[in-house]
Amino acid sequence: MEQTQILARKQRGIEIARTSRIERTERGWKVPSQSGNGFYMVVSNGLEAKCSCPDHEQHNYKCKHIWAVEMIVTHEVDNEGNVAITKTVRKTYSQNWTNYNHSQQIEKSKLMELLADLTSKIQQPAYTFGRPNNQLSDTVYSMVFKVYCSLSSRRFTTDMQIAKEKGFIENITPRSSLSDYFNKVEITLLLSQLVTITSLPLKSVETKFAVDSTGFGTSNFQRWFSFKHKREICSKRWVKCNFMTGVKTNIISSVKITSEFDNDSPELKELVNKTAENFTMEEVSCDKAYLGRENLEVIDEKGAVAYIPFKSNSHAKGNGVLWKKMYHFFMLNNEEFLEHYHLRSNAETTVFMIKSKFGDSVRSKTWTAQINEVLCKIICHNIVCVIHEMSELGIKPDF
Repeated sequence: MEQTQILARKQRGIEIARTSRIERTERGWKVPSQSGNGFYMVVSNGLEAKCSCPDHEQHNYKCKHIWAVEMIVTHEVDNEGNVAITKTVRKTYSQNWTNYNHSQQIEKSKLMELLADLTSKIQQPAYTFGRPNNQLSDTVYSMVFKVYCSLSSRRFTTDMQIAKEKGFIENITPRSSLSDYFNKVEITLLLSQLVTITSLPLKSVETKFAVDSTGFGTSNFQRWFSFKHKREICSKRWVKCNFMTGVKTNIISSVKITSEFDNDSPELKELVNKTAENFTMEEVSCDKAYLGRENLEVIDEKGAVAYIPFKSNSHAKGNGVLWKKMYHFFMLNNEEFLEHYHLRSNAETTVFMIKSKFGDSVRSKTWTAQINEVLCKIICHNIVCVIHEMSELGIKPDF
């Protein structure tokens, strides 16, 4: 739509708001027609508005009646018909820059120390036969620290020498052995357990959580023939990371790595169950992709309230009592609902923190190594979050 048409509809909406009486009913807003022939209904689900006028139904544009309701709701037109002059105020959040700067300055050295404490608890597998294996605790330390440094195996050798001199590891794992361990399936379970362990120092702080997913690019290409576009398509593959994060500290309490073709919604149950094992959950906020009766029920079973917005075609019938209860809360108390739901935006902050510091892609070539590399990124992120809260909240982590 051209800008002139938008402005014209807005001006007519302001005129309606100034000269007509707009009533709020249980179904929505009752807006009189400018021609004097009846009225139109404007209904909002909290995310978008619909109008029963022919202009909106035919073109699906933001009509003058929706503009009129918006002017009333935002108080840009008062009860006397005066157009208020509003000034946009940017919302800011306080930051203790002294503690933040301190945590940034000591981050790497503190991470090396905490990572050594974490991996020292790893038991060495029993020796069977052949050439003795590398010390597993040293190898896992090297894997995680390598991802933190974002260096190639050759350039990473210097950092491992420093770690050995400081006593964080006993021996330096050879480059070839380090690559072999990234490709081991049994390491995946161990790294997943370390993700959980690194989140535990903040279990007394986090009670509200958000669920989301993000992708990490790879160097692998995939090719297929699209019958829709009648041509061959080539694109890079990527690894999907499903996670649950605390909305206060951005700590990741549980994670599940899947392929790019897997849906998000079925992964919520496992993420919620893993988090509930160690955290007290009060709220869980997700986007519409996770909307489903089973997801609402599993969150409710853990004693938490699910804030998942309903779709435009959702209704209160045939999906159980909990669905009906949350649907009416969403429709009748939309502003309160959205205040809780928008805590989900902190999941975007978590994604930004991980990708800006540790990269938005993986170096590994094989699927197992890519999974393990992403898990190492999450472990690094959790330890960094703990270091920040050591300065902010004065906690003393014990892995």
